[in-house]
Order: sequence, then structure tokens, then C-alpha cells
Amino acid sequence: MGGMSAAEATYRTTTVAVDGGDLAVGVWGPDDPQAPTVVAIHGITASHRCWPLVAEALPGVRVVAPDLRGRGRSADLPPPYGMARHAADVAAVLEALTSGPVAVAGHSMGGFVAVQLAALMPERVSRLLLVDGGLPLPAPAAPAAPAPTDPTAPAEVGDVAAALGPAGKRLTMTFPSREAYRDFWREHPAFAADWSPTVEAYLDYDLRGTEPELRPSTTVEAMAADGAELFGHPGHLAALDAVAEAGLPLTFLRAPRGLMDEPEPLYPTAAVEAAAERLPLLAAYDVEDVNHYTIVMAPGGARTVADRLRP
Repeated sequence: MGGMSAAEATYRTTTVAVDGGDLAVGVWGPDDPQAPTVVAIHGITASHRCWPLVAEALPGVRVVAPDLRGRGRSADLPPPYGMARHAADVAAVLEALTSGPVAVAGHSMGGFVAVQLAALMPERVSRLLLVDGGLPLPAPAAPAAPAPTDPTAPAEVGDVAAALGPAGKRLTMTFPSREAYRDFWREHPAFAADWSPTVEAYLDYDLRGTEPELRPSTTVEAMAADGAELFGHPGHLAALDAVAEAGLPLTFLRAPRGLMDEPEPLYPTAAVEAAAERLPLLAAYDVEDVNHYTIVMAPGGARTVADRLRP
């Protein structure tokens, strides 16, 4: 297999019909819908290609991971966006590709979608794993400085992009080649110590178009609409309450370093403690020596995530 991992050897893609078109889905592991299954949901500007290391650490488990509406190969699906819309799309994936209750993992914004999914169909979710996401984020202390986005876009688009740093800025850029896109990301501090073929494959998949006019697949509109729901949105708080009422097991894994590998986590301790008051069954843990990205995209973090998902 030329050095290909066991998980990548089983990797394939499919589509699931949703409102407005087809949702792209990546699958690793056994080609058997009765096999132990995890549904994995990516973050705000990511794709299903953030999950291969987690899949590799789960031999014998089928990992089903969609590209959310407005991202990856689902980028052309029409709006509206928002957590409830994404949860409905992922519910269609569950109905089409899984049987019985499954474990659901969500990284970053994917954790918010996972919570909404569990509130929508608790009978199909056996447990939730929120990976540095899914709990309400503290509101910014002051408005973020506008990022260099389309000047005709609403102000909140710039605010969300600025909060994401280079990950948001790139959505308004074009790149002459895949290597140029890799070079852009090599400057990102989150991957300075963890650059790998997994990261390169994730970046290559992210691009759409043809050289020299390659663009990241996530739409600015999707990023802006979804980003507005991450800071204590009433719909998300209601979904958290529904999860608590359903008694679903819920685990939160926190990265001790942030989006730019800074020493402050995305989730301050006060935010986790506030969520624990709302969610009596919440179990929260820190994952050693990872940042917001490498908690799923570097081997150590991915193994820890997999350990919490293993049947």
C-alpha cells in the first residue's frame, strides 16, 4: 500500500441527499453499516478531511464525516446556514448511512452542530464528544478589528474572520497553486511543530477551482452566518438544555492552547464551569500538549479523541 495507513486504505466518499442538493460525506473503516460507527463533524472553515488520524486510531470502527453545507464538496449547497440547518443535514446522514444509536463527535463549531443533532434526534445519539467546541464561547470583550474581507460584506463577516485569524482571512484570497496554499499555512503557528502529510492532504482537499485561481472551499457567507451562533445563541442554549434533559453522556475535551497556538485556551475555565452548571452529566478534561487544531490533526491529540470514542 506504499505506506498508506490502514484507515486511509479504507477511505471512500459518498453523498447523501439533503435539502437543496447532495451533501458530501467521507467514510473510513469497515464497509458495513452494522459496524460500530462514529459520526464526526468538523469546524467552521474545515472539512471532513480533518478526521483521518482519529479514524486511524479507531481500527474496526466506521467513521462517517460529512462536509457541512458551505464547505468542502458541499460548498455549493444553498443557504440558509446555521446550527439547526447543519443538524438537519447530519440527521439525513445518520438516516442514510447508520443504524441504531451512534457516538457523535464534533470539533470546534462541529460540537455546536453535534449538540443540535442530539437535541433533534436523541434516540439516534448514544453519547456526545465535544472537542474544543460545542459549549458557548465567551462573548468578545470588544468588537474585533475588521479583517481584510470584501468591503461590501456585512461588518460581522469581518469580525468573525478576524477572530479566526489566518483561517478566516484566507477565505477572501486566491492562490496560484496548491503549494502556495501550503506555504500560506506553513506560516500558521498552530502547525509549526506538527506539519504532516495529513495536514497537506487536508489543505489540498480544501481548494476549489483551477490554477492560478484556487480558492478555499468554505464560503464567507457560511462562516459569517454560523459564527454568529457560537456565543450563547438562544437556540444553542435550548439545545444544551434538551441534551441535559435527555440524559445523554457528554464529554468535553479542551485544548490548553488556542487557535494561534497561544498559551490561552479558546475556552477559559470559567466558560467550562458555567457549562457544567447547565449540564450535570458533563465530564471535562484537558488534552496535554495540543492547540485548537492539533487536538484532532496531530497524532497525540487524535489518539486521545479516539480513546474517548472507542466502543
